[in-house]
Amino acid sequence: MRPGEVEENTCTRAGGRLPGDPLSDPGLGDEPPPLPRPRRLDPRVPARALPALLIAAGVLYGLLTPEEFTAVPFFSAAPLIAAPLSSLRTTVLTGLTALAAGFAVHAGPGTHPAVAAVTDAVTIATVALLALAINRVVRLGDRRLASAREVAEAAQRAVLPEPAARIGGFEIAARYEAARRDASIGGDLYAVQDSPYGVRLVVGDVRGKGIGAVAAVAVVIGAFREAAEHAATLEEVAERLERALAREGTRRAGIDAFEGFTTAVLAELPHGDGVVRLVNRGHPPPLLLYADGTVRALTTHEPALPLGMADLGRWPDRSLQAGFPSGATLLLHTDGLSEARDGHGRFYDLERRLDGRPFADPGALLDRLATEARRHSGGGMADDMALLAVRRP
Repeated sequence: MRPGEVEENTCTRAGGRLPGDPLSDPGLGDEPPPLPRPRRLDPRVPARALPALLIAAGVLYGLLTPEEFTAVPFFSAAPLIAAPLSSLRTTVLTGLTALAAGFAVHAGPGTHPAVAAVTDAVTIATVALLALAINRVVRLGDRRLASAREVAEAAQRAVLPEPAARIGGFEIAARYEAARRDASIGGDLYAVQDSPYGVRLVVGDVRGKGIGAVAAVAVVIGAFREAAEHAATLEEVAERLERALAREGTRRAGIDAFEGFTTAVLAELPHGDGVVRLVNRGHPPPLLLYADGTVRALTTHEPALPLGMADLGRWPDRSLQAGFPSGATLLLHTDGLSEARDGHGRFYDLERRLDGRPFADPGALLDRLATEARRHSGGGMADDMALLAVRRP
């Protein structure tokens, strides 16, 4: 055993419960599989029927009201509503239909002055042309947004490539869940690297958002892959990440240059040893899920500062060692999962939710966690979450 390592008996059961103890919330441990989420109706679908309804209402209004009243507002609104919701062809057809309906109203029973008919036609035609311009602008915006999403997805694949399903004899699964469904990447990170010392993993959370956070993610992952291959110990890997972030901090402007940091947990799975070693830098503790459904939180007894905060104090990292038997799964995650809240402000109780629930494979575990976390928070996550699960077959 390495100096400073803690044997398996230092790990604590989640919530201090023993097998068979009743839960404070009965039924959480054996809840049935979640039902498929119902498919949401696109709100634009019923809205696309509004132009036709407006034209029909305008015809009725023009035919049933005295000639002093005009149905132009109905006919003019139809192409304006169609413009942002429909294609250019549909917008043109809507404008022509509205114009034809206006003429039909004036040709109906009753006396309509010719001047009024011409004025109404010019008004409808002008608004229809304006609707075509709006449709053009919206379509350009949609194309630019689609291009930006493609770039974001390409950046995610480059910075956070999904690891292989099997590395070094271990089953691997990873997920990145953005808080916003139209976002693809943020400050959460994960990486897996096979090395002469075993399979090494990192899960982290960079302070901040935007391009600066993505740049820090790239720095951490790049430094980790190099250090995981050559550093003899997990403590040395953490030290190299510290130095890499320090170099990055000197190049970043503004407040991030002084207050930027990254919480991270590093794990090492030696080949054939049946143990896991951990170094935690201010990150939520990993969980060890045994084959019988027992859950243990791998909590270090000497908390360390996050990466990038060496100026506040330096002391040697001390790794934690625990047994990692066959059939067990190691779960690493960011606080986007453990701090997901419902409408009443209650956190998603990760350890209690997992206690007593075996999963077929790491992918099934992460799929269930992502689904339940979003359901717990009402579909609106407050923070991104990165999930990484490793199973010893």
